[in-house]
Amino acid sequence: MGTALHEIDERTNLTASNKFELLLFRLGEAPGTDHHELFGINVFKVREILVMPTITAVANAHSSVMGIANIRGQIITVINLPKVVGCVPKKSTPILLVTEYARSTQAFAVEEVSEIIRLEWNQVIPAEGNGADLVTSIARLDRNADSALVQVLDVEQILRDVLPSATGDLVQENNVAKAKMLPGTLILVADDSPLARSMIEKGLTQQGASFIMTKSGQEAWDRIQAMSDAAVAEGKTIKDKIALVLTDLEMPEMDGFTLTRKLKNDHRFKSIPVVIHSSLTGEANENHVKSSGADAYVAKFSAEDFTETIRKVIENNRE
Repeated sequence: MGTALHEIDERTNLTASNKFELLLFRLGEAPGTDHHELFGINVFKVREILVMPTITAVANAHSSVMGIANIRGQIITVINLPKVVGCVPKKSTPILLVTEYARSTQAFAVEEVSEIIRLEWNQVIPAEGNGADLVTSIARLDRNADSALVQVLDVEQILRDVLPSATGDLVQENNVAKAKMLPGTLILVADDSPLARSMIEKGLTQQGASFIMTKSGQEAWDRIQAMSDAAVAEGKTIKDKIALVLTDLEMPEMDGFTLTRKLKNDHRFKSIPVVIHSSLTGEANENHVKSSGADAYVAKFSAEDFTETIRKVIENNRE
């Protein structure tokens, strides 16, 4: 137990230096090639790795759902990840990754697990523009020109496609209380997932909030500094421009932990409230998130929690 807690603490402390650990795995031959490309997922999201247990097929399930498995007394949906991304496994005994995402548990079948590597977030670049619908970012295993590349999968999009009922939404059916923001202010959002940004946009629009979308902590940081300079030139402060920063945690170039610390440690920005909006759940992870200096935390994708958290943080900051 002591060793396990030490490993958790060590992994958690990586976030203090914009680092993280990535679990590498392969899914089989890529379409039209004989290459077994590397894919990755943040170790924080992986609960356990095991040899494929007995699977029970589920009637009328999505074509990428293999069925359900009884894992330590918990019934968990098993998703055929090679099928989702179009790869063809060559090994007869697949491996199962049991993951925690947005307070739900699911399992992904993969061809094989490679290793766990430690990276800096600035070794990760956005995948948008590279033709990848199910990939949020590309990780370079080293800084050389011939560095091997790892595709970091967009788990949010995959679950939305395969298990739409498990991902929730950020739009409520009932009347939603409007966020009482100061005139001329907006919410700055940082999230690398196109799906998440789309859902956040709908949720904030329903609240009547103006917003700007960015795709990484670095882009958000650059935008905030530019807005601060513009405010000063107008004889104003950044609080006249930004009512709140809403940030994901896992993002290329700069993660949400680092963005939060940079804001809270800078006298110009420390009064801007920061809300972390993440699929990184589990009690240990959520406690760590809350200790990062953020004003609030809300798990993806819970419409009522999202709306109420945004409203309360903005109103409290106006007092």
